[in-house]
Amino acid sequence: MTDLPLATVHGLYHIAIKTDDLAATRTFWTAIIGLREFPRPDFGYPGAWLGCPQPGGLGIIHVYAGGPALGPEGKAPAGTAAIDHVSLSCSGYRSYVSRFKAAGLDWREFIVPGTSLWQLFVYDPSGVQLELTFECGGEGEEKPDMSPGRKYVAGASFFDKATYPKLA
Repeated sequence: MTDLPLATVHGLYHIAIKTDDLAATRTFWTAIIGLREFPRPDFGYPGAWLGCPQPGGLGIIHVYAGGPALGPEGKAPAGTAAIDHVSLSCSGYRSYVSRFKAAGLDWREFIVPGTSLWQLFVYDPSGVQLELTFECGGEGEEKPDMSPGRKYVAGASFFDKATYPKLA
């Protein structure tokens, strides 16, 4: 059996923002704030990945419009509700799954299309969605569980305050 890395947070990976106006949001973050656009995988709905402009700069803002960005009224939320999730760059995929199980937390798993990135999604007690993102190299042979009910589906909440475990 291969030794897998310990659960370790390496930093903020990105913030995801929902929008009704992708063009205006892209313009704000690039022309006004000064981020640059990065290549984005085809998730099946429009969006943009924006990041720090220096060489090797990190993509820190993900914007998406349409599809999972739209709420029940067919519009993206505004204000702080426009922040969909916080993403952290991590290692120790299976260690986190073990921690979730031990705490009685529900979670979802995902493989980002066309990349070597694996993801875990979980909620904090306040219902803030957290995405932990992993470079799959060094995370072992067992791939994320992409079966129905375990696979992450963008825009589909699995937070239930009534059944959330008591963490103390």
